[in-house]
Amino acid sequence: MLSIEYLTVYGGVALAVVATHVWLRRRKLTSHADTYAVSKEAGLNEPVSMHPQVDPNRCFGSGACVKACPEGALGIVEGKATLINASACIGHGACISACPSQALKLVYGTATRGMDVPVLSPQFETNVPGIFIAGELGGMGLIRKATEQGRQAMRAVQAKVAQTSAPAPLDVVILGAGPAGLSAGLSAVAMKLRYAIVEQEPALGGTVYHYPRNKIAMTLPVKLDVVGEMDLGREVPKERLLSFWKMAVDKAGLTFQFGEKLQAIEAQADGSFIVHTSQKDYHTKTVLLALGRRGSPRKLGVPGEAQAKVVYRLVDAAQYRGQQVLVVGGGDSAVEAVLACAAEPGTVVTLSYRGQALSRVKPLNRQRLVEAEARGQVQVLWSSHVQRIDADAVLLTTPQGEQTLPNQAVIVCAGGELPTQLLQGAGIQFDTKFGTA
Repeated sequence: MLSIEYLTVYGGVALAVVATHVWLRRRKLTSHADTYAVSKEAGLNEPVSMHPQVDPNRCFGSGACVKACPEGALGIVEGKATLINASACIGHGACISACPSQALKLVYGTATRGMDVPVLSPQFETNVPGIFIAGELGGMGLIRKATEQGRQAMRAVQAKVAQTSAPAPLDVVILGAGPAGLSAGLSAVAMKLRYAIVEQEPALGGTVYHYPRNKIAMTLPVKLDVVGEMDLGREVPKERLLSFWKMAVDKAGLTFQFGEKLQAIEAQADGSFIVHTSQKDYHTKTVLLALGRRGSPRKLGVPGEAQAKVVYRLVDAAQYRGQQVLVVGGGDSAVEAVLACAAEPGTVVTLSYRGQALSRVKPLNRQRLVEAEARGQVQVLWSSHVQRIDADAVLLTTPQGEQTLPNQAVIVCAGGELPTQLLQGAGIQFDTKFGTA
């Protein structure tokens, strides 16, 4: 028989373990509520793409979705799963499959902020015969499903090509080299279609190409034509995924037209299309749009901006170590780029913002920027504008007059320009979603 002393000791240990668990859980839930409050106060909790929506009648606050989200976009607030950091959500949907009560679904837009989604047939064809859409632009941000859509859409493209008698030199122009565009390109090779893949960025990957270093892409097994199944597990970092795609490209002999921005799609009387880009025109029987929803980076439009030292997203702050860096912008992405670069040894960082204050920045980022400026790590130029970018300097206008800064790198964080207007000009119809699938 167990002694009273034995029961007392082990009972005390068990009580301490339970008390610690309860304390840690309460601390975590408080942290979730604080993050949510900060995001709402800063006006940053409006999702920019496909995101999870929680059914409060189904959710019992298990936290499984929170654990499944590597971006920290979800938390438990008042006992229910809540999107506490919408700006971090990339819509990969890992939370959906993790939920034991099926309380989450992926939707477009919110009740107050609509999202334009193109109207598509079950075969991914728009209302303009011969123009197809697959992937993120059509609302599918999941890498696995966007990849599958690219493959499926090409089946419909192949059927359309067989019905089209227009004497165009190309069967299909694929716009975008992300998951959907890459998959579609591999299918075009397998089908022996005459194709061109046009990508505005300088490299393969689309939105994934701009993920921060080592960011989890969260892909599941999916079939690709030519190379077979892509099975890299559930938590796949960006670099590994891009490496696999490069292997697939080399195996298939896939070719791309990098650095070309779509300017217009012009329908011809015979049912074919002329695709106008910043470099050339393509005459094709069909078009597959595999563009991202985050749009083209908004540029400054100043002399010297085309230099290689000018980029529009921070990927790895370490590459700017020991350099003189100018960051342009007034949002969280700009502030976070400034702080990341300033943390690198020997890096001199200047933030240029056209406004007089940062109005839509998380309070913590604003505080960290003030502290970094006080320490002399960062210089902030309010109400300033870039006028010219030279090889080793940048000319700005400020309230005190013109100022020239020594410079080796410029990071522009000025948001993006969505292709919606361009596509509407081609006759493609959109439906505005307000928190619906």
